[in-house]
Amino acid sequence: MDVRALIMGLTFSLMWSSAFATGRVIVAHAPPLAALSLRFAISALLAVAVARALGQTWRLAPAQWRGVVVFGLCQNALYLGLNFVALQRVEASLAAIIASSMPLIVALLGWALRGERVAPLGALGLALGFGGVALIMGGRLSGGADPMGIGLCIAGAVALAWATLTVRTVTAGGNLLMVVGLQMGVGAAILAVVSLATETLTITPGWPLTLAFAYQILVPGLAATLLWFALIGRVGAVKAAAFHFLNPAFGVLIAAALLGEAISLLDVLGVAVAGAGILAVQRARLRGA
Repeated sequence: MDVRALIMGLTFSLMWSSAFATGRVIVAHAPPLAALSLRFAISALLAVAVARALGQTWRLAPAQWRGVVVFGLCQNALYLGLNFVALQRVEASLAAIIASSMPLIVALLGWALRGERVAPLGALGLALGFGGVALIMGGRLSGGADPMGIGLCIAGAVALAWATLTVRTVTAGGNLLMVVGLQMGVGAAILAVVSLATETLTITPGWPLTLAFAYQILVPGLAATLLWFALIGRVGAVKAAAFHFLNPAFGVLIAAALLGEAISLLDVLGVAVAGAGILAVQRARLRGA
């Protein structure tokens, strides 16, 4: 892996991890699904407008369209929607740690649904990774963390893992920025319908909400998504996913710095074990590839 890919991966991991702390700021001031739907709608309009200006087309291949719909549903509507609702109940650091288990779930789904062989290193990584996440969740539950919020985060991570399995379908054929915009549009439409049916539009305006909302649109929304697809195009999905082993640590540190969330010794131990497990799974998948 070259230096440019390394910088891209580290930058993506920081951007991705920062979404949870800023997301918690947003849900403290606005309904989660309505805010997320508006964020996706703005991001989609920006991405599609720029894509059209660059000469990209929305005349995608049928396989790409299917991927756009699945990705928009699984990643944007389900993964982020469930996490935004969960952030009303659990700390940002815990949500980030659970979401970071996505590469482990991808490997588990690959074994269960596709019959992919799990090497001994991969099996060890799965055990370590899930063990580390369980260690943190157990400590947080005993400290009063909301079980429903944790369940929503787990369901979101499963949805993200399923979306990750469709990345190749979405990116094949070019028109990357247009694809990003369209899949965000899918997420915006789905979340808008659910929000209208379930939420009361009560907003507390102010600089914290404005800054967090703008940051989410530009950084975890557009920049991180584009960077992720570009990283996959440069080094492949397996190598790119290896950077997820940094997400538990980055998520905890950013939440502590931005929101003042406490970090316990059990959190540090769990993050280290989970990160080692994620890295082991990715190294095993890389060897298999």
